[in-house]
Amino acid sequence: MHDDIMVSIACITYNHEKYIADALEGFMMQKTDFKYEVLIHDDASTDSTADIIKSYEKNYPDIIRPIYQSENQKTKGVKVGTFNRQRATGKYIAICEGDDYWTDPDKLQRQVSYMENHPECSLCVHAAYKIKADNEKMMRHVRPHQGDKIFSVSDIIRGGGGFFATNTMLFRTEYEKTKPPYVTGGPVGDYPLAIYLATRGDVFYIDEFMSAYRVGVPGSWTSRMINDAEQARNYYNRLDNMLNDINQHTAYQYDADIRHVRFKNYLKRMFPRVTKALKILRNSIG
Repeated sequence: MHDDIMVSIACITYNHEKYIADALEGFMMQKTDFKYEVLIHDDASTDSTADIIKSYEKNYPDIIRPIYQSENQKTKGVKVGTFNRQRATGKYIAICEGDDYWTDPDKLQRQVSYMENHPECSLCVHAAYKIKADNEKMMRHVRPHQGDKIFSVSDIIRGGGGFFATNTMLFRTEYEKTKPPYVTGGPVGDYPLAIYLATRGDVFYIDEFMSAYRVGVPGSWTSRMINDAEQARNYYNRLDNMLNDINQHTAYQYDADIRHVRFKNYLKRMFPRVTKALKILRNSIG
């Protein structure tokens, strides 16, 4: 690690020409008393995403550190997030994908200050807005608690993949090197990563809205799950296998929590229309 870099911002992007400038502006507006780097991986975009990144690279050559792929790696089965995390030189890694963005210039400073004062903390997160990609209107938000809170492993397992917005996560880089196979082998990366980090220390939640998570981006993971029933079933099957791996890896300490989540996922897999209707009803009430 370089002593002068405190945070490595990991950003993966593909065909995000409409959104990538927002992500980059969110990075560059951060007000910190430390240095940070922006590690951005463009997975051979076919639109102008790479050109936009290059313009920022030209203006901030000491901060923007891109990789421009000539061939799409994701279609080859490569976990593209590893390209950035493996080259991180900072003490901490912050995540934000190219179609999301940060809204608060003090985000990194607040999270790092807490982590520096609490060495027992392995992951710091915060609240986030949910924004519709087509019109930028706020739908709802990702706010797992009213007020700051330390979340347990059980909380995070039961919370599921949407418990925290991915672009709120900041964690210690040292844990990137010791991830168990279930983190990289699952159908998603943020959920098992949060579970793993919770087993390594405290997970501290700051009840402040400091980022925005776009919903309905064409070609995104969420859009594919909604529009492809077979892909959704495959996802839940792989998720079930991942939860079994976590159960074994943690010596069944959280068996009740994992069984609870697996049952919920079974209902989603077997009765997708019912669970979707219940979600809409819950959102309209809450």
